[in-house]
Amino acid sequence: MTENLKATIRLEQYKNGYTKSELKIYDYIVGHTDLVIYHSLTELAEACEVGEATVLRFFRKIGYKGFQEFKFSLAKEVDEEDEEENEESYVFKVKRNMVNAIENSYHVIEKDELEKAIGILDRAKHIVAFGVGASSIATLDMQNRLLRIGKNIEVFGDPHSQVMRTASMDSETAVVAISITGSTKDTVDSIAAAKQKGASVVAITNYSKSPLTKHADCILKSAAKENPLDSGSLTSKVSQLFVIDLICTGLTIKNFKMAEETKLDISENISDKLY
Repeated sequence: MTENLKATIRLEQYKNGYTKSELKIYDYIVGHTDLVIYHSLTELAEACEVGEATVLRFFRKIGYKGFQEFKFSLAKEVDEEDEEENEESYVFKVKRNMVNAIENSYHVIEKDELEKAIGILDRAKHIVAFGVGASSIATLDMQNRLLRIGKNIEVFGDPHSQVMRTASMDSETAVVAISITGSTKDTVDSIAAAKQKGASVVAITNYSKSPLTKHADCILKSAAKENPLDSGSLTSKVSQLFVIDLICTGLTIKNFKMAEETKLDISENISDKLY
């Protein structure tokens, strides 16, 4: 049945009917298979020098709902090939991936963008964090960190609640949007609504060019490339938490006296809850 065909076979089956633009996409995918599974829609379109709409039409033409479905199919194919070669202990692989996630995120962080993000959040009267699915876990950690230094923050993981919150935003609101791919439609839609209300947006994502970053005032990149088969992996969250830690540390330094007083109050209150 056609739905069980490998992604590379589907690419070949439709080749005779490709337009010039579609041939560009085909050639790029065939020549950069290992990279394509980590690309955002925007990055693929730019690499192929075609429009995003052309890329979407291409994947629908060969039987996929969109780029994400194609990536998932292609990733399964690549994963099956890699399994035969890889004999490393899973314990070692998990450790290696964690270390690489932090090390690579350290190298891609742009100090100017980090300071800009800290400034936006420091000046904001209201801080709100949006993240859907696995990224919502990172927003909860950010809430925990900021509350400990006296910064109030609201967290919304439900897309409907996100949109409702945007209705009362204004220029004094700063939104932190967290998405590994930068292509999570719910998050992008919520951020677009926030921008219409005048809110500032800090994006934490793996991709500097994605639907999310088009709406961002500041982009902080993490560097745990996420295979579609590993969506929501701990490695990806580690890279997000590293960036969040940098933000929270910067805010603590900017508000040192208040942060220390808040930490002391919290410690005293929590001590009564411990044996």
